[in-house]
Amino acid sequence: MSGHEQKYIQTAFESNWIAPLGPNVDEFEREIADYVGVKGAVALTSGTAAIHLALSLLNITKGDIVFCSTLTFVASANPILYQGAEPVFIDSEPETWNMSPKALEKALQEAASEGKLPKAIIVVNLYGQSAKMDEIMSLCEIYRIPLIEDAAESLGSQYKGRASGSFGYYGIFSFNGNKIITTSGGGMLVSNDNEAIVRARFLATQAKEKTIHYEHVERGYNYRLSNVLAGIGRGQFEVLEQRVQAKREVFQYYYEHLAHLPGLFFMPELEGTKSNRWLSALTIDEQLTGFSVSDLLVVMEEENIEARPVWKPLHLQPLFEGTRFYSHDKHEDIAKRLFETGICLPSGSNLREEDLERVIHCVKSFYKQNIKVG
Repeated sequence: MSGHEQKYIQTAFESNWIAPLGPNVDEFEREIADYVGVKGAVALTSGTAAIHLALSLLNITKGDIVFCSTLTFVASANPILYQGAEPVFIDSEPETWNMSPKALEKALQEAASEGKLPKAIIVVNLYGQSAKMDEIMSLCEIYRIPLIEDAAESLGSQYKGRASGSFGYYGIFSFNGNKIITTSGGGMLVSNDNEAIVRARFLATQAKEKTIHYEHVERGYNYRLSNVLAGIGRGQFEVLEQRVQAKREVFQYYYEHLAHLPGLFFMPELEGTKSNRWLSALTIDEQLTGFSVSDLLVVMEEENIEARPVWKPLHLQPLFEGTRFYSHDKHEDIAKRLFETGICLPSGSNLREEDLERVIHCVKSFYKQNIKVG
């Protein structure tokens, strides 16, 4: 916590605005919309809810197709299933680890030839790094397909001077407990379509009609963020830039102390972009280091250091068995390779130098042991 949250929480209690509406909700929406540079925002219970509403607003239903980044958390694609639609997964590319424009173009060309273009494309900004938005937006415009920008992990990041989350027809953010700022649990849907934002609020509040009694003509959802949690978000938002700076400093510290070791390759930052470095991630070339990600994870766990593999691609998940997948290269599955060789190091914005040194010492010591053996 930043120390700023309590004043907004106290205001909520003193004014008795506890429900999923109130001044904190209104102001949090305005602050995020202004920061991202869009016309409107809706505060919700999660980033997943935001993606679900975006799909609902685009009238995606049973039998429709939605293209989605494969290297991401399952929450990016689960809402496709909620709508009864069919996900098609698009591979990553090496420069950003995000959706490959090359694979996307191939998928769109094939879909067009079959007369089965997707109703939407969900692109994910992995670990804070923006995807190649120029190329992806260009393809969306050519095929006239709306883009949903999953910026759950990339609040505070930029692409060519524009805020992450502002490129798609809809942008989504997450304020889950592990994100760069948190409301404990929460999310935000943003858009330049004011009518869509109004409708999103309607759907997120159980689609209650404007009558004195409870009248419901269509299906709605219980997705609105409480005024108390929005207050936490406002307090967190005050220190967003400090959090981004802290995350970037954590990454830079790791990079300066580990990047020189042969076989360790840190997640790139595409030219013209600024990543919030939500997680500090790198890949390990076992042929050069003599050890795998799994080997290092075991050693780090023994040292009580929490680290994790890169996301397991969705096209490899049992839940999505049998779904279509388009690879970046005919002979290589980039997302699979990143999963098999990638590791996320401890990346908290509150890490002290001694914490980082302990992680670095663990990695270096294990590295030296294996080099000697090799």
